[in-house]
Amino acid sequence: MYKKLKLDNSWNKKLKSEFDKDYMQALDRFLNEETLKEKIIFPPSEKIFNAFYLTKFKDVKVIILGQDPYHGIGQANGLSFSVGKEIKIPPSLINIYKELESDLGLSRPNHGDLRKWSSQGVLLLNSVLTVEKGKPSSHADKGWESFTDQILLTLSDLQKNLVFVLWGKKAQEKINFLKPIDNLIIRSAHPSPFSANNGFFGSKPFSRTNEYLQKHKIKLIDWDLNN
Repeated sequence: MYKKLKLDNSWNKKLKSEFDKDYMQALDRFLNEETLKEKIIFPPSEKIFNAFYLTKFKDVKVIILGQDPYHGIGQANGLSFSVGKEIKIPPSLINIYKELESDLGLSRPNHGDLRKWSSQGVLLLNSVLTVEKGKPSSHADKGWESFTDQILLTLSDLQKNLVFVLWGKKAQEKINFLKPIDNLIIRSAHPSPFSANNGFFGSKPFSRTNEYLQKHKIKLIDWDLNN
């Protein structure tokens, strides 16, 4: 079932060979077994690779890296930190909005839909792309980390002047796959209520991103989600 899922063609050309590797075969077996056990997995299978359809490979400017998907009903949609407009804004995203307001003076949105960022070249990526309902980190160390390692390595090898925004310890473990000379790497605590006061607030990721893009004559990100 899961191995039949495909990336958007712009990504598939770069990552197709990953699906034949042992770790992805093992991951596919794990996901199918969990499904046969009638466990509920988020996001729905058709949305697992949503980020790669909304942000084409050649359009990537910024990568915001989270940990794993939201584990509540209806929340996860394949985009890190994002939820549908009809879903209550999760606490981590509320803190992201607080920092957005502090950093750029933008009023906080009344929804959690971040697709506007995706459409401008912000790849909203999690280190792990699936999770069991109500069990955060339940799909850690099953193979997704190797897949997202390869995504970051491919981006870092083939693109330049990218901004990698690494929120939290798990995201920062990916730094070995990045090229700090050719790109900007922004590291801070995770926006979760448990850690946001330990360095996320005041980190100014949005203004720092646009300052870097402007320096390299790349179109800025319009972070305002209210229009």
